[in-house]
Amino acid sequence: MHDQWSGPELDSLIGKTALTRREMMMTTLAVGFAAATLPVHAETVITTSAEGLTAGEVKIPVADGEIPAYRAMPAKGSAFPVVLVVQEIFGVHEHIKDVCRRFAKAGYCAVAPELYARQGDVSKLTDYREIFAQVVSKVPDAQVMSDLDAAVAWAAKTGSGDPARVAVTGFCWGGRITWLYAAHNPKLKAGVAWYGRLVGQPTELQPRYPLDVAAELKAPVLGLYGEKDQGIPLEDVEKMRAALAAAKQPSQIVVFPDAPHGFHADYRPSFREAAAKDAWAQCLAWFRKHGAG
Repeated sequence: MHDQWSGPELDSLIGKTALTRREMMMTTLAVGFAAATLPVHAETVITTSAEGLTAGEVKIPVADGEIPAYRAMPAKGSAFPVVLVVQEIFGVHEHIKDVCRRFAKAGYCAVAPELYARQGDVSKLTDYREIFAQVVSKVPDAQVMSDLDAAVAWAAKTGSGDPARVAVTGFCWGGRITWLYAAHNPKLKAGVAWYGRLVGQPTELQPRYPLDVAAELKAPVLGLYGEKDQGIPLEDVEKMRAALAAAKQPSQIVVFPDAPHGFHADYRPSFREAAAKDAWAQCLAWFRKHGAG
């Protein structure tokens, strides 16, 4: 087994930057891109207009108060299918907000809760090792599951989303969470996990990994992985495929040739346009196929 976040995986996504220690506090959403992702790869970054959408920050009631989230949905209509968008380790920064707007353009109520809100503000930190040590490693999986449940309840209560048509998708850190949430929520219709770690060292706060819950999935998950991901070896992917097959799960995993970790992250050099477009189309088709579209 290997650590949840080993150097090569995230070095390939964000590169190495100088470390700056910042005071952290209960957070609102990031403005722009997270500091650890700078400089943004401007040549490929995608910006989706909010025209025709209702988009912006909202507050979601949770067990111990409220957390911020970014919500995007069509400006006209109600009770849209819901897609929970689970962040990378960089929090709900501009890329995740843009992904929400893309889903909204496709007719979804997309909600991205700031799942690190209690543990700290990662948007100001410039080194991923500090992001992990100071914030991410302290976020309990149980808290994340509860917050995602709360986001679904909020969408239903406000009339924005249809609780009978709920999907989840997540990137990197959020990819692992996607698999776990599919094992947690019996009402979930579908999940799409983008290059989320499948195995790792369990901790008290993060005790299980997707391979551990393969037989417990309550909704079909489409895993989208890169052949050249330096942090998620194909050996792990094959172990997950075998576990899914043994459990007779309808979930599937697609491996994109020559694609690195973060191939959908259009703001980073890891972006691979052809793979990202193909994967996005497969994501939307998977949701529609399984009743979440």
